[in-house]
Amino acid sequence: MMNLDLFTPAPSQGEWIEIDGGRLYWAPAFFELTESDRYFSALRQSLHWKQEAIALYGRQVLQPRLQSWCGEAQYSYSGLTMQPEPWTPELLAIKMACETACQSQFNSVLANLYRNGQDSMGWHQDNEPELGPQPVIASVTFGESRRFLLKHKRTAEKIEFQLGHGSLLVMAGQTQSNWAHSVPKTQQHSGERINLTYRWIYHV
Repeated sequence: MMNLDLFTPAPSQGEWIEIDGGRLYWAPAFFELTESDRYFSALRQSLHWKQEAIALYGRQVLQPRLQSWCGEAQYSYSGLTMQPEPWTPELLAIKMACETACQSQFNSVLANLYRNGQDSMGWHQDNEPELGPQPVIASVTFGESRRFLLKHKRTAEKIEFQLGHGSLLVMAGQTQSNWAHSVPKTQQHSGERINLTYRWIYHV
């Protein structure tokens, strides 16, 4: 398994990484520490966090994390349709910074709150039709650091990142077609983590 934590661009800057059938932008210290602290506190308090149910193997199950969907378009996946709540000033400021970094536009964001190490995200691809054929997904983390894994669908190659406080990871190109990704559970003590995934939703 390739560990790209060793790939460390200059603080607050990132670099594009070419992978097999995909493209990533990695900035492990995209936001400064005090700025990241401020964003975490504001997002934790201002967003309306909910534990949503999704369809899994024909039955409804609660997702192992809390969520909030904000922006300008509704979004559907796994039998769940989310209506957007308004942008907050913090979400807009983070969005603009991400758009500048990866030269893409975003009109919505999925916020996930991982309450502890048992909250997780299973293997999946962000490949719904409303995301388009080559979606750009900008993932920003505030709070506790967690492992993030990518797995190639054909070769089973794995890439691991440690997504820490203030980091930015962008998945672009054919990444969503060729790679699945996950945030696995951990038995280690883990505090709260907020992850924002900015995306552009098309009307289909």
